[in-house]
Amino acid sequence: MSLVSKIKSNPALKQLVLRLMIPANEHRPRLWVRLLINPFIHKRGKDSIIRKRTRMDVFPYNKFSLGIKSVIEDFATINNGVGDVIIGSQTIIGLGNVIIGPVVIGNEVMLAQNIVVSGLNHGYEDIRISPRQQKETSKQITISDDVWIGSNTVITAGVTLGKHCIIGAGSVVTKDIPEFSVAVGNPAKVIKQYNHVTGMWERVSSPKNN
Repeated sequence: MSLVSKIKSNPALKQLVLRLMIPANEHRPRLWVRLLINPFIHKRGKDSIIRKRTRMDVFPYNKFSLGIKSVIEDFATINNGVGDVIIGSQTIIGLGNVIIGPVVIGNEVMLAQNIVVSGLNHGYEDIRISPRQQKETSKQITISDDVWIGSNTVITAGVTLGKHCIIGAGSVVTKDIPEFSVAVGNPAKVIKQYNHVTGMWERVSSPKNN
């Protein structure tokens, strides 16, 4: 069993390590973690860029990687506290994006501005206590290669976006979107799909969730 697995399997030890790494009432690593540990654990591809005004809330106990020639723009937040964040090559994470793991983003993906991609949820079922104090749950989000997501979109936990699908600005994606599709709205629905026989993008006659 690895050291990380041993820590995660021991609640008391896990709490001690978290206190050492995270300031009280905060959700970002201490400076010593960011400077002395993360650079040696997390992988960054050649010519990748993380802008100076990006908030990198990444911890050594989960994975973070950024592929070759990928860019994370200013005012974005990247958080792997509850799950890995894996970003492929030549991918753009736009201004003001929030990426909360577990999230896997493929190659040559474009995320426009102010997008939320969050694999994290809180329980709410027990009405005696605040949702803030209830159990966290997480489901991986997968964004496949060549996807383009418009500004102000929300991608919810557990969703998979297929290859070369397009998500219109302002959409809320709550279900999987198949490859080579265009989806828009709240909740997002497929309005076009690529027909490999005709070589055309064709409208879906009766938009439906996928």
